[in-house]
Amino acid sequence: MHGDPGSGKSVVMRLLAERLSRLADLSVGVIHHPQSNLSDFYRELGDIFGISIRVSNRWGGFKALRARWLDHLGSASRRSVILIDEAQEMSPMVLNELRLLASARFDSQSLLCIVLSGDARLLEKLRREELIPLGSRIRTRLATEIATREELLACLDHLLGAAGNASLMTRELRHTLCDHAAGNYRIFISMAAELLMTAAQRELTVLDEKLYLQVFAPPETQRSRRAAGAR
Repeated sequence: MHGDPGSGKSVVMRLLAERLSRLADLSVGVIHHPQSNLSDFYRELGDIFGISIRVSNRWGGFKALRARWLDHLGSASRRSVILIDEAQEMSPMVLNELRLLASARFDSQSLLCIVLSGDARLLEKLRREELIPLGSRIRTRLATEIATREELLACLDHLLGAAGNASLMTRELRHTLCDHAAGNYRIFISMAAELLMTAAQRELTVLDEKLYLQVFAPPETQRSRRAAGAR
């Protein structure tokens, strides 16, 4: 999965982890430190799957992890799953080691289902010559794209409803936020949060376009309005 920062990749990963965790015969692991070197990567895998791995015996760790995954396949119908967010931070050496770990019987049997999520740097990394064997094995690709106006509005409506005040923002303000968010959820939420913080400081009960202009209008525009009001 790949896309621009703020396009929803991490949200998709959270939903995926939540839904996979509901399956009784499925083991789900999450890599929290993709920047690890090879030794620390083995330590993290060992911690996830309950295996004590000695850095001085990486071959032993390699065998132990694969044996654990093979045992799981023997007793369940689904492979274990590894989720890796910010995968563009992983070193080529670790990515290649993961590829070797995850397959058996001369690459005819997959021991793991691996989900990589990252920005455009992940795609660039997978084009490197030493990672072509890994890139060629990726079966499904999801590109998170620019959010539509309807998607942004639905997101805002959900957040306001979940917060307990669906009428906090006027309809005009909601559409104005959508127009200036460039289709990016992170920008969209950051703008809304800044408006909410300003409204809380001023003890406002409704957020409207007037507040938006006061918070986000360029300084020149604000000075021009004040000068026009003085005249």
